Amino acid sequence: MIIVFCELKDGRLRKPSAESLSEARRLADSGGLQVAALFAGASCIGSEEAARYGADLILQAEAPALAAYSSDGFAALLADAVQARRASILLAAGTAMGKDVAPRVAARLGAGYAADVTGLSLAGGRLQATRPMFAGKAFADCEFTSPIQVATTRPNVFPVAESPRPLVQEALPAPAGDFKAVVKELLAKSAGKVDLTEADVIVSGGRGMKEGANFKLLEDLADALGGVVGASRAAVDAGWGIPHAMQVGQTGKVVSPSLYIACGISGAIQHVAGMSGSKVIVAINKDPEAPIFRIATYGIVGDLFEIVPLLTASLRGQH
Repeated sequence: MIIVFCELKDGRLRKPSAESLSEARRLADSGGLQVAALFAGASCIGSEEAARYGADLILQAEAPALAAYSSDGFAALLADAVQARRASILLAAGTAMGKDVAPRVAARLGAGYAADVTGLSLAGGRLQATRPMFAGKAFADCEFTSPIQVATTRPNVFPVAESPRPLVQEALPAPAGDFKAVVKELLAKSAGKVDLTEADVIVSGGRGMKEGANFKLLEDLADALGGVVGASRAAVDAGWGIPHAMQVGQTGKVVSPSLYIACGISGAIQHVAGMSGSKVIVAINKDPEAPIFRIATYGIVGDLFEIVPLLTASLRGQH
């Protein structure tokens, strides 16, 4: 059996979880396995959606103690579920929660662990994973030798595929005992914007934006494209009021959108490490020797303060 740890947001299955489920279904079909989607929280309303993406069984752990994420509580729950179901594979999306809980479960089970994978396959009943290394300069093919294999999938890499199954649900008991840490309060950011790691279109700005107020140009372009705004570390560290949550790069968020537009970004290796997995990269920079052009699908040499408004106007049908 393959167990996929799934997350809900506002009563809907998060896209990275749908991607992990879709990939689990593909693996299960190739290896004659079943797929179970595991949800945890004060309420699991909305978990039924997992059957749409190939879950043969939906496991639901509902308890007030699970209302907020707890590292040790969720790890104990997942480890118990893997052992009880004799699952050989545990997958989780490479979200903040998934990247925190998956290695903890692997440690509890003495299982092999591969993080941020971009490819998965089965060979002889064992999981094989492809993952980036050295800030994306190389890719490693990893083979597991442990009976239980754990991996997190990079968001926006694996396609979402519907494979409806009959709805079968089962309740799980909440983990017993006191948690080592308890979340008392969550300070959520304003709703309405997709997280960078889930965005299909990202418009990012770097030091070439000159000041924080100029990011309004990028917001307008992102809105016209149905995307979100990101930033390089240089822009975040410049004191312009750009939050770290917008940072793309080795010390920020790793993203894989369908379209990434880099405006006034030179292309430092730390930034490239966070966005080189983008399917199409458009670079706008007035320096024709900027390193960003080496990885760009399309490059525009010119003043971004002239080019970006023209792109926005064109997308909005304003000529």
